[in-house]
Amino acid sequence: MSLTFHWFLPTNGDSRHVVGGGHGTPATASGRDRPPTVAYLSQIARAAEDLGFVGALTPTGAWCEDAWLTTAMVSRHTERLKFLVAFRPGFVSPTLAAQMASTYQRQTGGRLLLNVVTGGESHEQRAYGDFLDKDARYRRTGEFLEIVRELWEGRTVDLSGEHLRVEDAKLARVPDPVPEVYFGGSSPVAGEVAARYADVYLTWGEPPAQVAEKIAWIRALAAREGRALRFGIRLHVITRDTAEQAWAEAHRLLDGFDPETVRSVQAGLARSESEGQRRMLALHGGARDGLEIHPNLWAGIGLVRGGAGTALVGSHAEVAERIQEYAALGIEEFVLSGYPHLEEAYWFGEGVLPRLAADGVWRHPAGPTAEPAVRVPFAS
Repeated sequence: MSLTFHWFLPTNGDSRHVVGGGHGTPATASGRDRPPTVAYLSQIARAAEDLGFVGALTPTGAWCEDAWLTTAMVSRHTERLKFLVAFRPGFVSPTLAAQMASTYQRQTGGRLLLNVVTGGESHEQRAYGDFLDKDARYRRTGEFLEIVRELWEGRTVDLSGEHLRVEDAKLARVPDPVPEVYFGGSSPVAGEVAARYADVYLTWGEPPAQVAEKIAWIRALAAREGRALRFGIRLHVITRDTAEQAWAEAHRLLDGFDPETVRSVQAGLARSESEGQRRMLALHGGARDGLEIHPNLWAGIGLVRGGAGTALVGSHAEVAERIQEYAALGIEEFVLSGYPHLEEAYWFGEGVLPRLAADGVWRHPAGPTAEPAVRVPFAS
């Protein structure tokens, strides 16, 4: 088995500092350092493709560019890289979404993956005209995915649900291949939806013991549905030739966090109804000390950024060890990012991936001749 690695397209802007915000809070000013132009995002995408990442996640929400439109444009500048497009089911009809995905597959040669985001912030959802509460949004997501999956199988769908209704729905052309569905959520209703409809369950980067609990929970739910899912994790990375260099970079990022920005972002995130966001906030409690919550797992990013708030920090060898620690729990896919995303893709791709290849747990999607060379530290 080869582990799968995805990178991240910062459609909210990029910087040598952390671009904060998200999950109902606006992007911080650092997002203007490198605007998310198609040209810049294509640079990142091409680097990720060359280094051996399978796909690239794009976020969704008011703080960033639209994922569907942006990745469709970036796809023209890449050949193999897939796009893990985040979207919210409540904002588009299921029949139209199924048609959009089918078109995307044909026009890109089958390079679409879907990250279904139900939405944990009611105030942001209302800005888009969605006034359901959180549990109702998840129930609607289940109905949405039921319709979409039936349409992708070429069936004609008639469904009158609690929230969605379609009659004689069908696609003129089904997608080939059918896009895989990635889904996350830590609440009970989220687990039920994932167990029934997801292909890959995603969790944010919690310590291994907590991740193991989540995997066991979802596995049990999926087994009751007669299904088996794959598991992925969303993390940032700061990896260098030595641990000292990596932690120096983490401390540089931390020093750049303005206290007022931390206070504002934390106050905004505290309004979130997301159970996953609550778990992220609990890892650091808004404090700047005690941020290494497990060996090489740093919670500092979450002080200014919603959603994924932890990073693997250490030497290339240490980060490779932590990845294999998560893999031993059952994590097969890693969705990674780092600031800035262009440079950090190379640090990870040239420093960590070759070590994983040498250990026999990863291979380059384009074949062994495409594997990047191991970065050799400069002699001091």
